[in-house]
Amino acid sequence: MKNVLLVGVGGFAGSVARYLVALAVPFSGTGFPYATLAVNLFGSFLIGFISELALSTTLISPETRLLLTTGFCGGFTTFSTAMYETNGLLRDGQALYAGLYVGGSLAGGLVCIVSGTLLAKLWQ
Repeated sequence: MKNVLLVGVGGFAGSVARYLVALAVPFSGTGFPYATLAVNLFGSFLIGFISELALSTTLISPETRLLLTTGFCGGFTTFSTAMYETNGLLRDGQALYAGLYVGGSLAGGLVCIVSGTLLAKLWQ
């Protein structure tokens, strides 16, 4: 039950943080979902950084890792929202934006998770 509460608290905080980012980074009139892309990239960086520190040092306990990765990052990142927005872009005839969005999310997310892991290793 403790782990469920950790994930729930982290997920709540992550979801609120995602909402605040969406308020701060609107579509800017272009129709491109910049806020969701930014959240997914930053969340990928965070999960790489946190996981590396948790798995290779004693700086982050297993409970804190669960709270921050599964909870916070799970609530913060928005892959299902990203797919919904991609579908909307396709529906609106914006195939180029849809491709850039999916490609940027996947490739950028991978670069960010590797970057977070490398930064955590340097920090040790």
